[in-house]
Amino acid sequence: MANLAQEYIDIAKKQYPNEPEFLQTVEEVLTSVEPSLEAHPEYIKAGIVERLIEPERQIYFRVPWVDDNGKVQVNRGYRIEFNSALGPYKGGLRFHPTVYPGIIKFLGFEQIFKNSLTGLPIGGGKGGSDFDPAGKSDGEIMRFCQSFMSELYRHIGPDTDVPAGDIGVGGREIGYLYGEYKKLTNKWQGVLTGKPLTFGGLRGRAEATGYGAVWFLREMLKHNGESLEGKTVVVSGYGNVTWGTIQKLNQLGAKVITISNHEGYILDEAGVKGEKEDYLLELRASGNRKCSPYADKYPEAKFIPDKKPWEVPAEIYMPCATQNEINIDDAKKMVENGVKYICEASNMPCTNEATQYFKDHGVIIGPAKAANAGGVACSCIEMGQDAQHTFFTAEQVYAQLEQIMINIHKQAEDAAAQYGLGYDLVAGANIAGFEKVANAMMSQGII
Repeated sequence: MANLAQEYIDIAKKQYPNEPEFLQTVEEVLTSVEPSLEAHPEYIKAGIVERLIEPERQIYFRVPWVDDNGKVQVNRGYRIEFNSALGPYKGGLRFHPTVYPGIIKFLGFEQIFKNSLTGLPIGGGKGGSDFDPAGKSDGEIMRFCQSFMSELYRHIGPDTDVPAGDIGVGGREIGYLYGEYKKLTNKWQGVLTGKPLTFGGLRGRAEATGYGAVWFLREMLKHNGESLEGKTVVVSGYGNVTWGTIQKLNQLGAKVITISNHEGYILDEAGVKGEKEDYLLELRASGNRKCSPYADKYPEAKFIPDKKPWEVPAEIYMPCATQNEINIDDAKKMVENGVKYICEASNMPCTNEATQYFKDHGVIIGPAKAANAGGVACSCIEMGQDAQHTFFTAEQVYAQLEQIMINIHKQAEDAAAQYGLGYDLVAGANIAGFEKVANAMMSQGII
């Protein structure tokens, strides 16, 4: 049984040698769940891991559209339906020039276990396109979304696959996608989540990922006899996840002093609070992908170009932007600066080397699969709302989400303890999510 995880990692490397992000998440998950595999030889006999690392279905298609100058443009579209053991495929659509199959597979593989941890009946999938919405007119974005959906609609449905938004896909894009789906199918169905409130959207959805991550962080601190009151927190990003994270941190008595993006970061030692929270939404809506105007509007803040916020000393860091934004050099600096907690509000924000360095130095990590699950949990709540043809208040949504995040923390904590791993939430979340999916797959036969 020695090096069992490595055998499966080698299989994935042979199948997908040019997809480093996917291989990274496979390595991280399988290394963590090795104790579970050793305790359950029936998983090995049934080929659970071999089936898990191979998507059930991969859909690639071209997306032709016409720009405002009348020129035909062509992008690539993707939907990877990874695993449906627990329910219909569920996961976002990402529109960004970096999108390619390896990114979609990494996100979809993570989604399997994240969705499992929510306790809700949803499987894992992900999709998107290398289309870049930045700098495009509303007309161009509409035409692209309509073309994208003219192919995707064949493969989705409320009981089959229910996409949501992700980077580059907000309420505007979801609206255009949904309109085309409705036209093509002649059906009003809850087939997309993250819809605007005017037609089936969920109150509280925009802030759900950030709120959920902070509630998870609160449970981490509570486990160690601490609270968020008076704590200083460094966060990255400036979009919806960052906005929701900052808002809930402020509500619970913490102080956030940074936001960031690709051009650098803002340091606001007075705290990003009050009207500054709302200004983040204005920045994001502007479409220019810059956070530097924050320092122009609030002179007490400083803009530090071409650097990451991880150089700012703090006990708590919450990455809220994108994958691999914390590398080994960042991790060393953060440990040097006294970090105690990392709570991952974005998908796979730490490289595997950074994660191991944190663990080796006693830093407590709230892994993305667990801490980042608030968004998809609320997407599933939106599915239920649409199926019932009713609506939930924001207070009802928050109450459900908070309990889900408490439950996720407990699952990760209990799974780690069961296998003698102490308070290792990374391993605990992976094992808890994996075993639920594995048991469902065992029950459904070799399919």
